[in-house]
Amino acid sequence: MSTEAIEIDVAAESWTRRHLLALEDLSAEELTLILDTAARFKEATGGCRNKISALEDKTVANLFFEASTRTRTSFGLAARRLGAATVEFSSSGSSLSKGETFIDTAKNIEAMGVDVVVVRHRTPGTPQLLAQNLDCSVINAGDGPHEHPTQGLLDIFSIRERRGSLQGLTVALVGDIAHSRTARSNIWGLKALGAHVIVCGPSTLVSRRWEELGVEVSYDLDDVLPRCDVLNVLRIQFERQQMRPFPSVREYAHLYAVTQERMAKAKPDMLILAPGPINRGVEMTPEVADGPHSIILHQVTNGLAVRMAVLWLVCGAAQRERS
Repeated sequence: MSTEAIEIDVAAESWTRRHLLALEDLSAEELTLILDTAARFKEATGGCRNKISALEDKTVANLFFEASTRTRTSFGLAARRLGAATVEFSSSGSSLSKGETFIDTAKNIEAMGVDVVVVRHRTPGTPQLLAQNLDCSVINAGDGPHEHPTQGLLDIFSIRERRGSLQGLTVALVGDIAHSRTARSNIWGLKALGAHVIVCGPSTLVSRRWEELGVEVSYDLDDVLPRCDVLNVLRIQFERQQMRPFPSVREYAHLYAVTQERMAKAKPDMLILAPGPINRGVEMTPEVADGPHSIILHQVTNGLAVRMAVLWLVCGAAQRERS
């Protein structure tokens, strides 16, 4: 194992949680520990490309009950970069279709010697339910519109990597705030680390009640844009909406799409993030998505570093709890 990985082992001693279910209840110190550990893993693995034997005796199961490309692949690669074995579960064609309960399915997978279950489910609270019923560690990979902790962490890690600190930055989350688990995780993490958060979009997707979480609410992107250091552009989640929240996609793009013309009003060092997938021409134009302000693909790489860190930390905490 590399010198960097050995240093990570020492840092992990202060992490006490064997699950990662949400960012809402994490302290600034805990968030910083994850981010610092991710930075060390990124260095130790040559930019997340090389393998180390940090978790060679562990098995990680991906239980995804919703479609996923980036998150599922990222967790699988992160586990294998650390030397862990992986199990991929798909609800289609599983015993769930024969009447087996969700908990029984998870317990049967755990009984095969699994150390960590990574779960995505459309129902909020599902990871918490698994954590109450399983002895292994549970990581939330997205539970309905509730939270997506590792996406929030990789977004924050990507900002910190470019700016050094979150303290004092103004970060706007633009788009479908109402249905976005990514927005919720970002809000908790960014606020804990000292950023000022703005949520911006149509009033049908951005309620004034978000102010209760200590964030600024705006319905005018052009008004807040010059103040922002970072824009995190969220996808319009038509699949989660019961009715169209605005008259047309064209109107939404006119008011909220990040375009070259809008970027002319922004700070010269503005960062553009997006959790993906991107609807080009709706949330942002191709010129912006592929332009010099965009760090979208860096987010994908950093997702591996963050997920390696989380896997390492929860496995270490679980092992110390058992000993």
